[in-house]
Amino acid sequence: MADEDIPVLAIPDSKKERFDKLKSLFKERFGEDPEFFARAPGRVNLIGEHIDYCGYAVLPMAIEQDIIMAVSPDSNGNITLVNTDPQHKDFTCDVMQINITRDKPIWYKYVLCGVLGMKEKFCSLITMGFKAIVDGTVPPSAGLSSSSAVVCCSALAMLKANHWPMSKTDLAEACSKCERYIGTEGGGMDQAISLTAQQGKAKLIEFNPLKTTDVQLPPGASFIVSNSLAEINKAATPQFNTRVVECRIATQILAASQPDMDWKGIKRLGDLQKRLGLSLDDMIHLVEKTLHQEPYSKDEICQILNVTPKELEQTSLSANTLKVESFKLYQRAIHVYGEAKRVLRYKEICDNQPEDAIQQLGDLMNASHASCRDFYECSHPDLDKLVEICIQHGATGSRMTGAGWGGCVVSLVNSDKSQSLLEGVKDSYYLPDDKRAVKVQTSLFASDPGIGGAYYM
Repeated sequence: MADEDIPVLAIPDSKKERFDKLKSLFKERFGEDPEFFARAPGRVNLIGEHIDYCGYAVLPMAIEQDIIMAVSPDSNGNITLVNTDPQHKDFTCDVMQINITRDKPIWYKYVLCGVLGMKEKFCSLITMGFKAIVDGTVPPSAGLSSSSAVVCCSALAMLKANHWPMSKTDLAEACSKCERYIGTEGGGMDQAISLTAQQGKAKLIEFNPLKTTDVQLPPGASFIVSNSLAEINKAATPQFNTRVVECRIATQILAASQPDMDWKGIKRLGDLQKRLGLSLDDMIHLVEKTLHQEPYSKDEICQILNVTPKELEQTSLSANTLKVESFKLYQRAIHVYGEAKRVLRYKEICDNQPEDAIQQLGDLMNASHASCRDFYECSHPDLDKLVEICIQHGATGSRMTGAGWGGCVVSLVNSDKSQSLLEGVKDSYYLPDDKRAVKVQTSLFASDPGIGGAYYM
């Protein structure tokens, strides 16, 4: 099997009970055994927040929590979905008549994103649907990429049901575009790590074209994930897409400040750096020299770029940011260029493995959280509190991970201190609050880097 092929694996003993239960549910619901299982994991981003869609490398790892689908092809051309969570209703539609509305991000719409993306990729006149029992252990709205895991898993199911060939890298690139059907403008990190992760390794993920590089973490390094239980769905709120647009406008104004540069053709901070041929430090200096720290009004942006409000909508805004009137450009650009530097430094430390590697990596994670909190403003009071608690109980570094505004914290700790960190966070953050206490079992866990998307037979 080539490294790029989507692997077909035997069901591991540790997961046999879960797979057997899904098989039984499938037979009970559909009167037959599933032909195969598709699996895609969630992820935790170790460092590199909100920079993938700006063209910069990120450094995540896959986690054990995942989405699994028990699947059989449907020659009648229907997509039939049953979720093991009883709060999610069954769903059926014709595979040739998929319509994904953006009004409400319901669970099955993410499945349809993967299905539609594959169908449009192959443009086949004969398209099989599939029947699936869907089971997930990735906490939703926690910043662990549950939605992208669903999209990747459903894309895997659609490929195998139709015998369509695609490599892991090509599938990751295709899936990165799938969530746009539901209105989320991500950069591709979540799909790339979910599909290409290798057991025991983190990944440096670069974009355009997609390139993944294994990163060996230092011996003795453990990662603890803790869910703040403050939830946000990035597809249902404007903050995420507003940040994407703020980075785009910052890029365009910085480009417009350069002689003989067509700003309309440049939309990402990373692309601007390449065009100018400057270092990240030089780009930070350019931001400090060019952009003011006060928010920009829409009128001011139009004046700088010499466009009408309608032209600004076409060149810079997205459908769900048309009513945004104020944009923080300096802060967003400072975060992106600074975070891009931290990612490269993180990999350099992992590659060189100095004696104090864990402490150096922790310092970078702490700096990343401060930048997310102060410059990108995507943290949350509960996240900030949780970061402080993790550091108080032995973490060398701790930071929000994922889109933010809620969700999870990832902490780096020496392995011999991981148990005391888990106990300290449990006692200090979860147990004093009744609502948190009942969810501590699924909200606080250690995780080693896991394997990416695969089929199981």
